[in-house]
Amino acid sequence: MNPNLNKLHPYPFEKLAKLKAGISVPKHLPAISLGIGEPKHPAPDFVKQVIADNLDRLANYPTTRGLDELRQTISQWATKRFQLKTGSLSPDQNIVPVNGTREAIFSLVQAVVDSSKQATVVSPNPFYQVYEGAAFLAGAMPVYLPCDSSNGFIPDFDAVPDSVWQDCQVLFLCSPGNPSGVVIPRETLKKVIELADKYDFIVASDECYSELYPDENNPPEGLLQTCAAIGRHDFARCVVFHSLSKRSNLPGLRSGFVAGDASILKGYLSYRTYHGCAMPVHNQLASIAAWQDEDHVRENRAAYRAKFEAVVPILREVMDVDFPDAGFYLWPVTPMDDETFAKELSAQQNVHVLPGRYLSRTVDDYNPGENRVRMALVAPLEECVEAAKRIVEFVKAN
Repeated sequence: MNPNLNKLHPYPFEKLAKLKAGISVPKHLPAISLGIGEPKHPAPDFVKQVIADNLDRLANYPTTRGLDELRQTISQWATKRFQLKTGSLSPDQNIVPVNGTREAIFSLVQAVVDSSKQATVVSPNPFYQVYEGAAFLAGAMPVYLPCDSSNGFIPDFDAVPDSVWQDCQVLFLCSPGNPSGVVIPRETLKKVIELADKYDFIVASDECYSELYPDENNPPEGLLQTCAAIGRHDFARCVVFHSLSKRSNLPGLRSGFVAGDASILKGYLSYRTYHGCAMPVHNQLASIAAWQDEDHVRENRAAYRAKFEAVVPILREVMDVDFPDAGFYLWPVTPMDDETFAKELSAQQNVHVLPGRYLSRTVDDYNPGENRVRMALVAPLEECVEAAKRIVEFVKAN
């Protein structure tokens, strides 16, 4: 077996299941889960219809690079959404359709890391655990940059020593952040690009929450948008990951894309031809329909906006909690340690949240996720409000 498998940590939800093993929940209270970031809003009917109308395409092998129409649709969507120079995001050279961002993040690291020399993969801390697992299995070492209230939940890139950047082959960004919801501003993205040029590493920006934001007139900036703003129309050393899972409530479709530097994506596509991960044709056709429609996305944002506006004022009675810049998570400070909070909240109120330390690593005796919990406002509005009221009751009783 690959010895690097022994370096993998249990997934956060495995830790959560172990934490709650054996507890008895109050039977008179229906369970409300805020722990897993799985969208619960309905999938668009028109997308489901496209799949139903094209089930005969199950008889066709899909190509790894995807349908021309899908790549063209993605190019048109991303060019408009991120204000890119017309023609700069080539459907043939700058876009690779993928089976969701998790698969893409993992496989891209396997394709680009050169483990014949000292290699590190740098990521925010807390972080999406696939960044770490991908690094280990590519033969690289993860390096964690703390994100807490002292730095606005964005890594302090100025504080990173040169020795870290010298071995860095991939730097992961997550904007809007998971779990903080913080959006990285343009000036910081420009600084990161300058570091990538100086030390020759890839900037990989996970932007799967980018379409869930409160202000319709102020969408979050993406890495390619910053590239365009500074005249970097070849997106050198920059790649981004996008998905329909959160944007369109289609986590089961497993559909997204990687876009950016053509020289990186050329090698990545070559890797994928052996990886055996082509998206089924009917899923590609459904994805085209989803990327071409914005009405359902605006409705989706409105539904999340209503939940945040209802829930945050309730929780603020007993917790330190802020509205996120984007995404569907809350990242409140807990009045007791985060594991105790999550376990006892389950036991006393049958409301389930994720301890913040499960999303982080302890470095130099410090874990930036401790004494916070992640709450995913994915349940219906009424359930989210009920959960908030139960949390207030729990905190007051303890």
